[in-house]
Amino acid sequence: MLKTIVVALDGSDLSEQVIQALQELQLQPATKIILSHVVPPPESSLELVADRPQTDFEGLPYLHLEKQLQSYQAQLPGESEIEIVTGDPSEEIIRLANIYQADLIVIGSRGLTGVKRIIQGSVSSQVVENAHCSVLVVKPA
Repeated sequence: MLKTIVVALDGSDLSEQVIQALQELQLQPATKIILSHVVPPPESSLELVADRPQTDFEGLPYLHLEKQLQSYQAQLPGESEIEIVTGDPSEEIIRLANIYQADLIVIGSRGLTGVKRIIQGSVSSQVVENAHCSVLVVKPA
């Protein structure tokens, strides 16, 4: 039985497909789901104003992210939590999976190939390679 699942969402259209794939797993009510969103760090630490709360990430307000995750949360059965963190996406997803002792990570794949994959990197590939648990990769429809 899956006790804990970390779901990595990025705010793209693929996030809807990730949630649909999660719902198709027919989870037990006791399964805990962690909905996560990783915000990439700013290009330079000089861009942050130290004496003010950081509520805006790359032009996307924190509240918008939280509301989006809450709307996904409302679609899920059982217990769930929301985690919005800043850092390298693959590292943070794996870190969250370790903290929560996840049995499964559910993540989307943008389907990049060739040069784009080399330049932009593949978060899902890095997660599959480095995660301690199983990873379900949802590809675009």
